[in-house]
Amino acid sequence: MTDSFDLVRDLPSALRDRTAAWAYIRGFAATWRTPLAPGDGTPDADLTAAEANLGVHLPAALREAYALFGRRADLHSNMHSLLSPAEFYVDDRKEALVFREENQGAASWGVLLSDLDKAELDKTDLDKADPPVRMRTDLGDKEAERWEGWLAAFSVSCIEIVLSEALQADEPVCDHGDFEDFDELDRRFTRLPFPSYPEGEEGETFYTAPGLLLCDAGGWLSVRARDEETLDRFREDFPADWLTS
Repeated sequence: MTDSFDLVRDLPSALRDRTAAWAYIRGFAATWRTPLAPGDGTPDADLTAAEANLGVHLPAALREAYALFGRRADLHSNMHSLLSPAEFYVDDRKEALVFREENQGAASWGVLLSDLDKAELDKTDLDKADPPVRMRTDLGDKEAERWEGWLAAFSVSCIEIVLSEALQADEPVCDHGDFEDFDELDRRFTRLPFPSYPEGEEGETFYTAPGLLLCDAGGWLSVRARDEETLDRFREDFPADWLTS
């Protein structure tokens, strides 16, 4: 698995097909983290109990994702929190099922209830089985809060979550800092054609090179290396006010 997985080569198919998305996450875990094992998934009974408790139907993509890595907090909850099924909730306006929260409560991620209804009505429709994920930002003016578009499919959001959270691990192979010369990143690294946020929305930009994964979040650069030596070489080549060096 570790020799065959490639962050760039394997991404296009993973963005088109959720089965390929789960294979991508398996490959990433085996290469950059620890291989997934059967016990890493959330039991189906927990997901069914959440459906009964909330009176909603979970889409196939959500159930598959949790069955694959729901108990692997190192893959999904180093900074923000992927909620357990027992923690799922419907927002105060009864518009969306919330499954993820920002670490300071500044935002939530969810799936619109109307999309969950569609997923139940036609489980054979791939788009409805893998619905869009929305994001709601916490604002002082609660009336101005909206569930805005984030990513076009739940499986795609899982790839974004796994990549971004890998960079936030409290491990010696990760570091962060302010960085300005992003033209240099474009020259020296391969930019992943992902994520595709709605027009006008800011998000994260991922780059990779042998042994390195980087993410630009609006001028704040996070990096993860396969080993500490590779990270040290990167920091020497890209001087910055690194947090842990």
